[in-house]
Amino acid sequence: MTTTVVQQEGPAAVTPAPTVGGHARNYWSRVRGGDIGALPAVLGLLVLCTVFSIARPSFLTAGNFANLFTQGAAITLIAMGLVFVLLLGEIDLSAGYASGVCAAVLANVVTVLGYPWYVAALAAICTGVVIGATLGFLVAKIGIPSFVVTLAGFLAFQGIALMLMKEGSNISVRDETLVAISNRNLPPLLGWILVLVAVVGYAAVQLLRHRNRAARGLLTDPLAVVLARIGGLALILGLAVFILNLERSRNVLITSLKGVPIVVPIIALLLVVWTFVLQRTSYGRHVYAVGGNREAARRAGINVDRIRISVFVICSTMAAVGGIVAASRANSVDPNTGGSSVLLYAVGAAVIGGTSLFGGKGRVLDAVLGGAVIAVIDNGMGLMGYSSGVKYVLTGVVLLLAATVDAFSRRRSVTTGAR
Repeated sequence: MTTTVVQQEGPAAVTPAPTVGGHARNYWSRVRGGDIGALPAVLGLLVLCTVFSIARPSFLTAGNFANLFTQGAAITLIAMGLVFVLLLGEIDLSAGYASGVCAAVLANVVTVLGYPWYVAALAAICTGVVIGATLGFLVAKIGIPSFVVTLAGFLAFQGIALMLMKEGSNISVRDETLVAISNRNLPPLLGWILVLVAVVGYAAVQLLRHRNRAARGLLTDPLAVVLARIGGLALILGLAVFILNLERSRNVLITSLKGVPIVVPIIALLLVVWTFVLQRTSYGRHVYAVGGNREAARRAGINVDRIRISVFVICSTMAAVGGIVAASRANSVDPNTGGSSVLLYAVGAAVIGGTSLFGGKGRVLDAVLGGAVIAVIDNGMGLMGYSSGVKYVLTGVVLLLAATVDAFSRRRSVTTGAR
């Protein structure tokens, strides 16, 4: 008689529940391995705000808080587009003057030709698309280095802007809708509604992601960490809207000035859209793949040339949006629109925020954080009475520190095998 012994399988391996302590240790390990992300920008922003608040208490006023958003808006928008180019290890030196050309097109269409604001805005954005497609084609298909192509664009677009403005004339932008972008505010109630929508939407995305990953047995962040992120966003947005909804007018009898600047939700919407594109689409994964290793991406079947052209299109399109915002803030366009330090500040914003100059690492959020740092430096130094020369020196030092941190973190990543 043969006896068959049936061995019972032991219980399936259960992934241990994530803990806050384990999450903190993992984060610290990533930082030590060179994956520091936007940490330097956040710390730098906190330090700068603290220093300027102590040195000039007026820095913390509601009026100045609103000024920070409008001052840094155009730079931040241009920097958002530059993030895509930098992710591929390329550079666009023409983004500043490209925004100026697009702003000149806007002003000519709406003021000189008399078309409605939406036609002028569409013309400016289409101009940006054409500029980006041309630059991208020369880089990807002809094989000219992006530094050379965009440097040529930097020079040529100055001339085009001068020709569009009849060799230096100033073109006013008086359309109420365009002027409102940078100079008007949302009703206070609408600001709170947008905060509620943003927090509920973010909470839904975070909680659904946590549930789906847990259901598939994948590693997840502790629920306490997810809830802390949601609570942190709610606190930051709520505090910002509360401050911006305070009365900022010096004479309420003449005019009332309160509410979130209209340009803020525009930046927030573009941040959400471009973040989704980079992190939740195959196109975004292809951008990171090409930036990490171009040849490997090509062998994997990715159309590298198309990706390279597309990032320049996105960059110049965002430069056009930045040009529209700049024209709105100044109520006019002149040959200096998009010139001077605009390009340097925009590149600096992306790098200071955490986007790597070597490609393959960065987020659109980096442009927003870096733009905030640039705006705080410019605003705070102005309140303290320092000259433009001192502002440029300090901004250059901050940019150099950011690039140094990027270089060291990349070296550390290679040493530890993090990349």
